[in-house]
Amino acid sequence: MNIYSRKQQWKWILLVVALIIVFTSLWYTNKLVKRIADDERVKIKLWADAVQRKAKLVKFTNDLFQKLQEEERKKAELYAYATKQLNGDITDISFVLKVLQDNTTVPVILTDDNYNVTASRNLDSTIANNKDSLKKELEVMRKNYQPVVIDYYRGKKNYLFYKDSRLFNDIKVVFDNLIESFISEVVINSAAVPVIYTDSSQVTIIEVGNIDSAKINSPERIKATIKQMELQNVPIEIDLGEGHKNYIFYEESAMLTQLKYYPYVQFGVIGVFLLIAYILFSTARKAEQDQVWVGMSKETAHQLGTPLSSLMAWTEYLKANGTDESIVNEMNRDVMRLHMITERFSKIGSQPTLQDEDIGVVVKNAIDYLKQRTSKNVNYILEIPETEIHAQLSVPLFEWVIENICKNAVDAMDGKGELKITVIDIPEGVAIDIADTGKGIHKSKFKSVFKPGYTTKKRGWGLGLSLCKRIIENYHNGKIFVLQSEENKGTTFRIVLKRG
Repeated sequence: MNIYSRKQQWKWILLVVALIIVFTSLWYTNKLVKRIADDERVKIKLWADAVQRKAKLVKFTNDLFQKLQEEERKKAELYAYATKQLNGDITDISFVLKVLQDNTTVPVILTDDNYNVTASRNLDSTIANNKDSLKKELEVMRKNYQPVVIDYYRGKKNYLFYKDSRLFNDIKVVFDNLIESFISEVVINSAAVPVIYTDSSQVTIIEVGNIDSAKINSPERIKATIKQMELQNVPIEIDLGEGHKNYIFYEESAMLTQLKYYPYVQFGVIGVFLLIAYILFSTARKAEQDQVWVGMSKETAHQLGTPLSSLMAWTEYLKANGTDESIVNEMNRDVMRLHMITERFSKIGSQPTLQDEDIGVVVKNAIDYLKQRTSKNVNYILEIPETEIHAQLSVPLFEWVIENICKNAVDAMDGKGELKITVIDIPEGVAIDIADTGKGIHKSKFKSVFKPGYTTKKRGWGLGLSLCKRIIENYHNGKIFVLQSEENKGTTFRIVLKRG
């Protein structure tokens, strides 16, 4: 098993482990969120029940307050009736006097039909003994309640004005404090949930608590927020008596909402961190690989230089000593080939100079050289357009790419089959397709074949296609990829270059 197969397996293993960790974490977090949500709902229920009980107390107090108010009105009316009886023809004066004496709480002022004060009761002495103060008190009473009219004989009328007793005012203060305390308990709730307290219209807000002001800064947002709360929980109805009903809307706390999304944010941050780390490590690894390529290429070119010079000298020596010229010429061709290989390696270590070249001519020269050095059982088919197609090339390096791909194709066909090379004029530039009838490549390996060390040969280094990719993409700004492949039927590689 080669390094890339093991690498692929490790990738799948790590992916499965990562998914298990993610799903386990999400499962546990969701379970924890559900538990907290259940606890919060219990708290909200307890708080809602407490609010309901206090609402009933408020209603009861309000009803009691109304009854007291009605009783004080009746006391004032009874007092007026007794006053009328006292000034009229009555037989049981003791009952009338008792009614007048029993009124010890309700402040009253009796006037004639011209609103001149004729009598008063249950007023502070500082008011009762001062005419100006008495008049001011009379004005206050006239504004608060309608007077009780006392009809005498012959159309003569007196008016009895009254106001709330001190006891009634004390109860009212207690009632107002109870209402204020009730609203405070709604707003500052033990469950710390966002709440909105509205009137019967469910639009006008009385108080809010634990809620972002941005959600209630306009009528439209208020309506939307209340609607959202209503969808989450049934609003609590507060009956204040006499048909007056208010409503409490509430939703889940901000902490619970944040906790729901926390794992996703956490995995997102971790993912970004891992992505940055991967990019940094990949960049560092690529830079290291580049340095290895450059160092290996320069060293190879350097090592080939000395024996190549020696071989060139020996061919000259053989030629001078009358050796068969055909043999010397063939040796010269191989020496020149070695010289070209040395030049290729030297160019790998530095940015090559690109020149405008006819693609068809370069491809034909490379194939002609290969034909003489491969099996006669390989049928080469070369399809080149009649019109010239130019591109910016480094001829030694580009020919190296063609040779590498073709040699791999011959090996894949076991030295027997058809090798078709086609130059195609395409909108993006020019494409060179190299198709063989060999063993084919599995689809999952289309990208792996270009990685250093990948090989299917027992004695291969797995550097040929990696060099091809580097030459085409890094030096020629082109593309090289597996266009199509089918196992036991063949493979087609495509090279795409920009037009010159």
